[in-house]
This record gives sequence, structure tokens and C-alpha cells, in this order.
Amino acid sequence: MRKLIVVQDAPRPHWVGDGFPVRSMFSPQTHGANLSPFILLDYAPPTEFGPAPKKRGVGVHPHRGFETVTIVYAGEVDHRDSTGNGGHIGPGDVQWMTAASGILHEEFHSAAFTQNGGVMEMVQLWVNLPAKDKMLPPGYQTLLDAEIPPVELENGAGRVRVIAGEYAGAHGPAKTFTPINIWDVRLNAGGKASFALPEGHTLAALVQSGTVLLNGESIARDAQFAVFAREGGAIEIEANTDAKVLILSGAPIEEPVVQYGPFVMNTEAEIHQAIADFNAGKFGDLRAFA
Repeated sequence: MRKLIVVQDAPRPHWVGDGFPVRSMFSPQTHGANLSPFILLDYAPPTEFGPAPKKRGVGVHPHRGFETVTIVYAGEVDHRDSTGNGGHIGPGDVQWMTAASGILHEEFHSAAFTQNGGVMEMVQLWVNLPAKDKMLPPGYQTLLDAEIPPVELENGAGRVRVIAGEYAGAHGPAKTFTPINIWDVRLNAGGKASFALPEGHTLAALVQSGTVLLNGESIARDAQFAVFAREGGAIEIEANTDAKVLILSGAPIEEPVVQYGPFVMNTEAEIHQAIADFNAGKFGDLRAFA
């Protein structure tokens, strides 16, 4: 069984814009290369929003050198970017944006959610790109709930939605640059399941709700994050209550990582170039798609 390295508590929440109160479960500053190819994970736990006169969210901002993966569990989010792409995602949907050589985008609560209010819960994951792909044209994938295959676990333990990668013969719809698995796992109270991930992969799990026993040895609860060794076989998760767990695994990218705000590159010089290109207007203009 793969060694459980640590179960960590969520840090204190902070706001991203005025629409997303998040807990940054990891970042380059907290975990460095230990979680490669993953860069950052923001978890916005269930939060009640009342009706509002204008949309809450994050205004226009740039990215370069990586991908953002936004998973919505409750609420509705609208996206718009400088390539002309846009999307509306609700419960169960995923937005996968490849910033690559540079993009501007914005993320807001939908008009209907703004008008009616409700509960918002979501995750945003940053996935690094290899150096050879960082300057490719940007791209966008909308992965709707109906396109994400569910797999029932044995003995009625629960189910797995395969967002990226493969589980039990089901393949996720996300197109990735490096081998990645992203599994949205729901376990029923008393359910137990073993999950085999590729040897050598970074492996981590976010417990969003419920209480689970990991590898028969450590308990993890709401908004706790577990990191496992890269070698050593499968992991086991047993739910003491109904539980929601996000499992991430990926082949590490063995390259230097330099992050400065919304830019993730390999060298300081590339960061300086990203800033210069952004200031020169080379990331496009959202106003062209108003």
C-alpha cells in the first residue's frame, strides 16, 4: 500500500475577487515541486450567497504557462477569454482552460445565480505545462456533467466520475498534455474502496465533505488534504459518513518552476518576458468579444 505522507488542515480562507472565498490547499510556496505537475489548488467550500444587483467574481486577468481546471459542485460560473471562447458551467461541469502562451479571462457568477442567490462550491486546480508546450496557442475545453463517465464502485461503496485519465476502463473527456488522473469520488457511509494509481505519479486527495479513513491508519475530514508517496501501490479509502473526495495523480514534470502571480514558467527571464508581453497587449483583448 502506498505510504501516506501527511494529512494537512486547510489554511485560512481568502477571497479571490468578490465571488470566491477559497482555501489554497497547496501552492509552489508551500509544496514546491513535491506536487508536480500540479501547481496550486484552491477549494471554495459551500458558501451561501444572497441575491445581488451585479455579478460577483474575478475581473479580467492574465495567465501564461499552465492550465486552469475549474470544477463546479454547486452554483453557476461564466467564463470569457481573449481567444473568443466562453462557457457556462453548473453543478458537475468542468472548465479546462489552457493558458499556454498567454490569455486574458474573467470568471463571474452567472446572471441567474446572481439574481437568485444560492450555494456556491467549486475547486480550481492549476496544472503545469512542460517547457515545450508553454508557448503553444491557448485553448479551452468545456466538459459537461453528461460527458463525464461515472463508474460504480464494488459493493455499493459509491461511484467515481472520471474527469481526466482512466478508471476501471472509463476514460475522462479532458485532453491533457501529460498523464493526469482527476477523479471525483463519492463514497457512501461505510463504503470502502481501493484505488490503484500509476507508480511514480504524484498522488493527493482533497476531502471536501465527510470523514474518511485513509489506508486504515489516518482520519481525514472536511477541507483536509492528504499527500501520498509516489511509489508503493494502491491507496484505500473508507468512509465513516457519506463523503466527497477529489483524487489527483499525475506524472511529475522534472523541470524548474518559477511562479510570479498568474505566470508559471521555467526561468526568471521568462517571467520578465511574460510581464513585458502582457504590458504590451500581446495577450489579446476581451473587449473584442463583448
